[in-house]
Amino acid sequence: MLVVGDVVTDVVARHRGPLAAGTDTAATVRTVPGGAGANVACWAVHEGCADVRLLGRVGLDAAEWHERELTASGVQPLLVTDPEAPTGTVICLVDGGASAERTFLTDSGASLRLGPDDWSPALLDGVARLHLSGYLFFSGPSRALVSVVLESARARGVTVSLDPASAGFLTELGVDRFFSLCAGVDVLLPSRDEACLLTGLPDPADAAAKLSRHFPLVVAKLGSDGALVARSGSVRAHVPALRATPRDTTGAGDAFTGAFLAALLGGAGPEEAARAGCAAGARAVERIGGRPPAAITRRGEGESRAH
Repeated sequence: MLVVGDVVTDVVARHRGPLAAGTDTAATVRTVPGGAGANVACWAVHEGCADVRLLGRVGLDAAEWHERELTASGVQPLLVTDPEAPTGTVICLVDGGASAERTFLTDSGASLRLGPDDWSPALLDGVARLHLSGYLFFSGPSRALVSVVLESARARGVTVSLDPASAGFLTELGVDRFFSLCAGVDVLLPSRDEACLLTGLPDPADAAAKLSRHFPLVVAKLGSDGALVARSGSVRAHVPALRATPRDTTGAGDAFTGAFLAALLGGAGPEEAARAGCAAGARAVERIGGRPPAAITRRGEGESRAH
């Protein structure tokens, strides 16, 4: 499997109670490797996909660290080092209460400078499935890359999946523009908010059904409500979530996606794959950061780790 997407540095700040404007709010702060595309790749390996490659763009400031972390997770990093822009950084403000909900402050940095010049059709050699991070849709160079990548995938008959990534950024992009850009995508994996935004429907089941008229397979991720599997204009299954005690919901959707795709590649059907996704999502929310266990180290640690 080849993942094309973002690699960023996550600064996770867990605070309890409301933020105190104009003064200090006590928090536990950790710096961990992240990025939706990178997280999906790591979870796919963790869930049994033996050959996962990741194309992404990072800055000189953290290139070695991210390459080391991806390699330690079993991902083959195909990282382009940007000579001008720093590695993307996301500040994740996580409510330390029961929901562990998070708010993101995003500086995409080098990640959205990934462009057509970074692509070669040879990157699809030996690839059975291509996954695109929706963050690629939110800059000019990476949108141009998406067009080139989809053309290459169609030429080779490679199945393509897409996670829309961000309801906030989708609003800025525009729904019609999004649909025009992702023609040819086989599997759409939106969150509840993204599915509702893309369809204008308030009910996620109705939204998933409507989206499945545009995409052959739609799997809507509903967090603690599980996931919906939709085909040909109707919901075919509602897969329940597993019970978990959330600490940080950052990357839970990425965990679902990585496990779901790994299960599909292993021969599972969509409903069984969604169950694997829900299980991975439950494990993810009980950890800090968006990666599976082997991948989470603080910046500057692990210098002597064996690979």
